[in-house]
This record gives sequence, structure tokens and C-alpha cells, in this order.
Amino acid sequence: METVVRDLNKKIKDYKIIDFWSEWEKSIKGIGLAQFKKEIIGRKIIGARRIGKNIFIDLSGGKTLYIHLKMTGHLLIKSAKCKVKSEKEQEESYFDDKVNQYIRHSWTLKKGKDELKMDFSDLRKFGKIVLLDTQKIEELPEIKKLGIDAMSREFNLKKSKEIIEKKPKSIIGLLLMDQNLIAGIGNIYRSEILFAAGINPKRKVESLSEAEIKRIFDNTKKILKLAIKMRGTSDSDYRDTSGKPGNFQKVLKVYGRTGEKCLGNGLTKNKKCDSIVKRIKLGQRSVFWCERCQK
Repeated sequence: METVVRDLNKKIKDYKIIDFWSEWEKSIKGIGLAQFKKEIIGRKIIGARRIGKNIFIDLSGGKTLYIHLKMTGHLLIKSAKCKVKSEKEQEESYFDDKVNQYIRHSWTLKKGKDELKMDFSDLRKFGKIVLLDTQKIEELPEIKKLGIDAMSREFNLKKSKEIIEKKPKSIIGLLLMDQNLIAGIGNIYRSEILFAAGINPKRKVESLSEAEIKRIFDNTKKILKLAIKMRGTSDSDYRDTSGKPGNFQKVLKVYGRTGEKCLGNGLTKNKKCDSIVKRIKLGQRSVFWCERCQK
């Protein structure tokens, strides 16, 4: 989501919404399609931001578009002008990939003579769009209950210890995914963080030493920063606003590697482990780990 929001701020800031189309009105919550369209047309895009896994696009006149991409959704920013592509442009274009073909909603944006399309591709139609008053964002139930953002400056080692130590009986693999405690850590990154920190995902928090808590904190920051730099992880449907997959999946150490040899996390004497990566279920989600590298 951080990659998407950064893209939106680079590409659509200061554009005005001049049209909107939708084939799946059920995604638009709390207001009918005709009224939604009437309310947003003519408004200027002030900027985009992320709270947890939620995207907010602030508009002029004190309104905000709240977009949740859910499992298969992604936003695509394209030129609105139809033109014949050169051979090189065709080779470099990702918009024609099948995963980008499930367009359910489309905003037409204009700045000067330049026109763009912001398309919402969503295979399973689980995405959500809400128009709300900007000042009421913090009142949303799903926002009020969110914990501290893992990428915020406020989330430091001291805060990390406070959160973890308040839940001594919790399992660390579940705690890291609890958005009410720490917002922004997804399933993929949970496995990678715990592997890099050398921590068994089934360990209870009360068993963790201060040094181990510090390793978890350090690797949370390190891995999330690297994932953002590499423009996210395309395990299945995720694409950036250019329709491109992310790159972090190329450096995954354990996630999705069940049955493969462990590459080692550098915490043991032998850098290459050669043990077998295993998969377990925690909170109905898969966690990948190495029993030799993670204690």
C-alpha cells in the first residue's frame, strides 16, 4: 500500500476528477452510483495517504475517497488518450497483462491538457470505495481500532517493547499480524521478519529476551523498508500503478518456499543452513519457517 500511495502522489496530485464509470456499484458504500459521481466530479486531488492497509485520496472541498483494495484489487494510472503504441512501448507495457484486465471502476482525471485514467482492477470484486468527509476519517471504526503504524517514527524500540510485553501469553507469530497492535505488517512480511530475527513463530512473547525483541524490531524496519524500495511483493495479484509486479518476491528467504532448502539467516555458524523450509498455520494463515535457524 505504501508503494501505491507514493505512486499516486507522484502521478495524480493536482488533477481534477472530470468523470467516473463503474460496472460494480456494490463496491461503492453508503451512497448510490449517481450521487457518488455527482459528489466527486469537479473536485481536485489534494494528495494520497495510507493508514494501515487503507488508501485515502483527499479531494478539494473537504472530501476524501477511501479505497480498500482487499485481496485482488489494484489501482492503475494510464494516459486517457488512445494512441498507437510503438513496438518498444508494447514490450514495456504491463497494462495488457491478464491480472490488470478486471476493471470495475474508472476515474477520468485532467490537469491542463493532460488526461489520465485511474482504473480499479479487481478480479474478485471485494474492493471497497467510500466517499466521506475528510475530518471524519479518524472516526471510522476500522481506523480507530488500528495500532501504531510499523513504518511510523513513533514506532521505535521502546514502543515495540511496550506492545510486545503487554501480551505475554500471545504467540509472536500472531501478535505481529494483529493490526490493532501494530498496523502494516502483512502475512508475507511476518514470515520474513521472524526468519531474519531467528525467532520461532510459535514462541510465546513471555519467552523472548530483550535481545530477541530488538532483533524483531530491527528486522521489521529493515524488511519493510527494503520491500518498499523493491516496490512490494507480487505473490499473486499485487501490481503497482503502472501494472508492474513488485520485486521483493525475488529475495524472499522462507515465504512460499515450503520443501526447499533453507538459505540461512546469518545468525547460525553455518551461513547456509540446508534444512528444509516448513509451513504451519497460525490464525488461519500460513507461516513459513526453518526449525534450525529459528529458535
